[in-house]
Amino acid sequence: MKISVLKGSILAAALIAAVAFVTDGRAASSAGAPTFQLDPSWPKVPAKYKLGDVSSIAVDAQDNIWVLHRPRTLPADQASMAAPPVMVFDNAGNFIKGWGGAGSGYEWPEREHGITIDSKGAVWIGGNNCAGRSLPGLLPKGDDQLLKFTQDGKFVMQFGHSTQSKGNADTKNFHQPADAFVYPKTNELFVADGYGNHRVIVLDADTGAFKRMWGAYGKKPVDSDPCPPVTLKSVPDGPGPDQFSIVHSIRVSNDGTVYVADRENRRVQTFTLDGKFLKQQIRQSAPFARSLAFSRDPDQQFLYVGGGEDVVVLNRKTMEVVSSIQGGGMVGGPHLMQTDSKGNLYLALTTKGVQKLTFKGVSAAGK
Repeated sequence: MKISVLKGSILAAALIAAVAFVTDGRAASSAGAPTFQLDPSWPKVPAKYKLGDVSSIAVDAQDNIWVLHRPRTLPADQASMAAPPVMVFDNAGNFIKGWGGAGSGYEWPEREHGITIDSKGAVWIGGNNCAGRSLPGLLPKGDDQLLKFTQDGKFVMQFGHSTQSKGNADTKNFHQPADAFVYPKTNELFVADGYGNHRVIVLDADTGAFKRMWGAYGKKPVDSDPCPPVTLKSVPDGPGPDQFSIVHSIRVSNDGTVYVADRENRRVQTFTLDGKFLKQQIRQSAPFARSLAFSRDPDQQFLYVGGGEDVVVLNRKTMEVVSSIQGGGMVGGPHLMQTDSKGNLYLALTTKGVQKLTFKGVSAAGK
C-alpha cells in the first residue's frame, strides 16, 4: 500500500509503507497505536425489526448510538418488518427507540445518507439520491436538503429543498449532502456537499444563514454533476485534481482544523475554519477517505479514516500513518463512522450492517 502526505502546495510526496495491523485488539506498531476488539453482540435489534443498508452513525452526549439506515433497501418479503430509519441504541446495544420517515412540513430524503448530533442535541439528517439513480422504490428526486430534528423526532427546520439545487454557487440548497458536523465554538454547520456538488459549505447552525464555502485546496468549486456519480477504480500518482470528487465525510477537531474526506480521489484534505488549505493524505493503491472520526483523548491524537476493507489510523496533526485496523471479525471499511466518549468505534457498513469495535487502549511503542 502506498500512501503519500502533501503539505501546502508542495508536490513532492513521502511514501509510507508497511502499515501495522490491529486484529482482535492486538497491535503491531513501532509508534504505539489504538487497539480494538469486535463486540459481536452489538447491537441488539428487536426481533420484529429488520435493518436495511446502514449508511451512518451518530453519538449523543449520553453515549447513545444513533443508526441511520435505508428501510427501502430491504427485499419485498422483509418490507413489513422494516425498522424506522433512525434507530437508537445504548452503549451496550440495547434498543431505545426509533423514528423517522416521511411527515408533514418537511421533505424526508429519498436515500438516507448522513446523520449527526450536535452539541445542543439536535439531530441532522441528509440524503444522496438523484433522479438518474432510478433505484427501486425511490422517487426520481434529488436530495438537496438537510433536516433538523429534536431527539424525539420532532421536526425543527429544513435547510434547502428537494430537487432545487442550482449547483456549487447555490447558497440556499445543497446537492446530495453526504455528511455534516456542527462546530460548537462558532455554532457553524460544516457540510460535506457532497455527491452532486463538490464543496464544503458552512452555515449558521440556528438560522441557516450562509457563511462561506470552498472546494479542493481551498479553490472555487466547479460544477460537475454526473448521476449517479462516477466511481473511480484507481487514482494516479501525485497530489490529485484541483476539484473534489465525492465530498463524503467532514469533521472539525477541537482545535479548529477541518478534515474533509474526498472519497473517489482517495485523499483527506485539511483546512483552517476559513477554508485555507493546510495539507493532505493520499492513498493511491487502495480505496480511502470514505469516512472520518477522531479518537476521544483530550488532544484527539488519532484520526480514523475508512478505507475499502480497513480503517487507517493517522496521527491527526502530522497526517502520518500510525496503523491499520482490519480483520478480527470486522467485515469491511466503514461507509461512515463515529466514536463514543470511551473511544469505542462504530462502523456503518451499508449492506454489511453495523459493528462496534471496543477500544482496548493504545499499544506501547514497539509492541
